[in-house]
Amino acid sequence: MTVLAYHLQIVNLLAALLLLISFAMLSQRRVVGLVTLFAWQGAALALSTAIVAWSTGQHHLYYSAAMTLGLKVIAMPWYFYHLVKKLNVNRVVEPMINIPTTMLIGIVLVIFAFNLALPISEMSGTVTRSTLGIAMACVLLAFLMMITRTKAIPQVIGFLSMENGLFFAATSATYGMPLVVELGVALDVLVGVFVLGIFIFQIRETFDSLDLKHMEKLKENRSWNCSGYSAFR
Repeated sequence: MTVLAYHLQIVNLLAALLLLISFAMLSQRRVVGLVTLFAWQGAALALSTAIVAWSTGQHHLYYSAAMTLGLKVIAMPWYFYHLVKKLNVNRVVEPMINIPTTMLIGIVLVIFAFNLALPISEMSGTVTRSTLGIAMACVLLAFLMMITRTKAIPQVIGFLSMENGLFFAATSATYGMPLVVELGVALDVLVGVFVLGIFIFQIRETFDSLDLKHMEKLKENRSWNCSGYSAFR
């Protein structure tokens, strides 16, 4: 019981680290710094998953930790670093809402997540149920980052960070999903990142910028042209 409690303390420490990284990602303005924080978040998630697998005997979580390490810590950060270098977009990214206001909203979301996860964690029978609130808070903070950023790459990283939070929530509540489901999710995420990378290149070649506001202008111009064409007919 003492050894299990020791493991739980490490998992709780890593859960707190995940939450701190989520707040750091909210306040980060440089794309390279955001990618680095995402890699550290993946490393903390992989380590916590491996510790849960060791302390509970859930051996399929070892494969989950290995996939997280390979994809979220090595492959995807390398791919994003390559994108940033090739597109030369490592500059200050201004969010739609200023940083202090965003952090205050994030604190409110964390309080909401803990209150929302409390009855769920009481029904759960896992030893890591106490970290469910942090996992849900990480999901909400990643969603907030997706909303407040206008550039394509930070939004993609926010989506992947939200997937990290969902995986950590699954580990906290039910010791993870079946291995077949996790393999399918990992493949979908990997394919989605490559598709989004192609999409980012297309935005840069068309608008010479990665600001998604240009897509809204294109949509407005297209709607105006269609309405003008209908009126002409």
